[in-house]
Amino acid sequence: MAISNDLLSTTLYSIRDREVDELFKRNVFLSHAKRSKGVEYENGGIKIQRPLSIYEHSTISQFPTGYEALSLAVSDTLRPAIYEWCDFAAPIVITRKEEMENSGEKAIVKILDARTRNVIGMLQREFNKQILSGNSTVLTQLNTLNGVASTTGFLENAAPGAGQTNTVGGLQKSAIDVRGWYNQRETASGAFGTNGLNAMFNLWTKANSISPEGSLDCIIASEAGFVNYKREIQSQERYIDSAKLDAGRMVLLFNGTPIEQDLDMPVNVLNTSDYTMYFLNFSGIKLVFHDDGEFKPAEFSGIPGTTARTSHIYTKVQLIADHLGSQGVLVAGNTY
Repeated sequence: MAISNDLLSTTLYSIRDREVDELFKRNVFLSHAKRSKGVEYENGGIKIQRPLSIYEHSTISQFPTGYEALSLAVSDTLRPAIYEWCDFAAPIVITRKEEMENSGEKAIVKILDARTRNVIGMLQREFNKQILSGNSTVLTQLNTLNGVASTTGFLENAAPGAGQTNTVGGLQKSAIDVRGWYNQRETASGAFGTNGLNAMFNLWTKANSISPEGSLDCIIASEAGFVNYKREIQSQERYIDSAKLDAGRMVLLFNGTPIEQDLDMPVNVLNTSDYTMYFLNFSGIKLVFHDDGEFKPAEFSGIPGTTARTSHIYTKVQLIADHLGSQGVLVAGNTY
C-alpha cells in the first residue's frame, strides 16, 4: 500500500522538530543565540522595525535659588531601524520510482528522514556562512556580521567613530554618530602571541562597558584564532560543562565568556583585516524569525506532469541590530 501524503507530512514535521533542535545545538552562532535569548519571533509585517533611542530626550535644569525656570526643551529620541525579511526555501522530493523500489512505510520514511536531514543541513551551512562571512551567493538578502564583505555588515574593521560608515537598518553609523551604534574593534597586528590577549581584554572591556543589558554572551573564533588563544593560555585554561549547548562538550572560556571556533569565520585580507573573533552580546543583536517561518515544512503534494511528490522547508528570518557598541571584532589574529 502506498504511503499517504498526510502520513509523509506528519513524519516530516516530526523529523523537522528533531533536526531544528539539533541544528541549534551543532551551530555555534545559533546555539548561543538560542540559549542567550538572541532569537525572537514576529507574526507578520512587510518589514522588521526596531525603535532605537539615539539621543537624550530632555535637558537637566539646576536650581541654585529655586526661582529658575525648568527647561522644557525636548527632542525626539527615537529613530527606526528597518530591515527587510530574508525568505528562502529548499525542496524535498520523492519519486514514484523510489517508492516502488523501496516498498514499505519504514523504507520510505528512512528516505524522507535522510533527505530532510540533508536539506536542513544544507540550509544551516548556507545560513551560517552568510551570517559570519557574508559571502553566500544564495542568501544575499540575509544580513551579515562581516562589515568588510558588505556595506550593510554590522561589525566593521575600523575604530569606533567616523571611520565606520556602514549602514545598518537604514541608519548610517557616521551620520547617527553615537557610540552605541559603532562596534568595538581591536587588532592583533598579525602577531597573536604578542598582541592577542591584550586586544581581547580591550575588546571585552569596551564592549561590556556600554552594554545596555548584561555582559558578552559568546566569542566566535576562527580555527587559527582559537588555536592561538588556546596556545597562549594552555597552562591556566579552565573549562565548563556546556551540556545545554552540545550534549556535555567542554567549552573554553575567556573572562567567563564561552569561546568556540567556527570554520565560517571570514578571511578578508590575510594578516591585515582577516576577522579572527566576534565578541557578541545578544541583547544587542537578534535573529528574528517569522513565527510561522522557522524552517517550516510544507504539506506533501504531487508535482503536476510527473510521478513525484514534494514538500519544502521554508524560512523567513533576518539578522537585526539593536545596539552595536556592545559587539566587537578582533582582526589580524590568525597568525601567531
